[in-house]
Amino acid sequence: MALTPPAKKSVIFFPVLLLFAINILNFYDRLILAALVEPMRREFHLNDTQIGLLGSVFIWLYAIMGVPLGRIADSGSRKKLLAWGLAVWACLTASAAIAANFSMLLFSRIGVGLGEAACAPTATSWLGDLFPPEKRSRVLALFMLGVPVGSALAAFFGGMIAQAYGWRATMALAGAPALLLVPALLTLEEPQRGASETNIAAPAGKSVWNVLRLPTFWWIIASGVFLNFNLYAISTFQQAFLSRVHGLSLAASGIAAGFVYLIGGVGGGLIAGYLGDFITLRRKDGRMLCAATAALLAVPFSSFGILQHAGSLYSTIAFLMLTYCALTSYYGFVYPAIQDIVAPNQRGTAMAIYFMAMYLCGASFGPVLTGHLSDRLAHRAAELAGSTVVTETFRAVGLQQAMLVIPILSAVLAGVLFMGSRTIASDMAQGEKQVLESAASGD
Repeated sequence: MALTPPAKKSVIFFPVLLLFAINILNFYDRLILAALVEPMRREFHLNDTQIGLLGSVFIWLYAIMGVPLGRIADSGSRKKLLAWGLAVWACLTASAAIAANFSMLLFSRIGVGLGEAACAPTATSWLGDLFPPEKRSRVLALFMLGVPVGSALAAFFGGMIAQAYGWRATMALAGAPALLLVPALLTLEEPQRGASETNIAAPAGKSVWNVLRLPTFWWIIASGVFLNFNLYAISTFQQAFLSRVHGLSLAASGIAAGFVYLIGGVGGGLIAGYLGDFITLRRKDGRMLCAATAALLAVPFSSFGILQHAGSLYSTIAFLMLTYCALTSYYGFVYPAIQDIVAPNQRGTAMAIYFMAMYLCGASFGPVLTGHLSDRLAHRAAELAGSTVVTETFRAVGLQQAMLVIPILSAVLAGVLFMGSRTIASDMAQGEKQVLESAASGD
């Protein structure tokens, strides 16, 4: 069956821009809490394990709900599903402003997770239908620049607004912009599924089991587990780390973290976008090999950034930028690789399965396990010093030591991505064979 040609550049520019803006707000509302960790901790007398749980409980619902929402994205209206998700997560973000206790904060984050679960399956499937395979690294890297840009804006504005007006006002204001994008989203016209495919772009098939039979898909899932553990550990505790270890104020730690996200994340996205499209024309395993190399570079970068002593603020920020650059380049390399091996009518479901696994097994443990490790190491530092009280000094030591899990898992991530690079060429060849067989039989 012939496919409808992809739309002209003038027609697809606005949808790409709008989906990018939605992803910025997706991560702004997701990570605004990280900018407010210290004032919340003091008001509700929280420990680092509870702070980590606020991040993890969001992830649990986000991951579980992503699969059914991904199935809807493959068969129903993507824009209606995404509009619904926008409205839910915006309202529940703002509801944290009236939280009277830790339980109410947890409820707010659960609701944000439910709404945001609609974003990635719908948007990545939509973008895959607007651009052919050889141009997807750039557009998906642009879309995923919403991660560092949204994170940076949350850090910049979260700390400053909270220092001036309090953390509750910050949460109330955070939900408003997402609501404003709902009417614009509903005016878009969705592309036909598979509209941008070539004859040999992706495997045919109607069953999700076709996706689960691909070895590369399992390596990519495993890589997402280790990547997201690291990124969510960083996003949850980076500002607390800068405040405790380097003595920054709430606003100053937000600005510093914002530069890490913005410069590091945008740099990683741009490098991966252009290099990913360049390398895939030369070797089919190129994107995965580039991702493995970037993960390996994150090992020394993160080690040096975490272990800098108090007072070495600029070198700390520089190494954290390089770490974030290396880790976030993953999106521009690996997300297009998923679309290289998955059929157009399975991409929403495939992304939802991938997200469920990597969030439940990786991101959900990143905040809470790093927080728990921080608490244990802080108590250990106090005991070694002969103190019966865990002071802020010991909390700083505990958190700094706990964050060394990041370079360890970055090394594992590099190995997993390398293994995926060894299977992707055969999976793509198998997909091309299925497409040709399907075309010959008239299916």
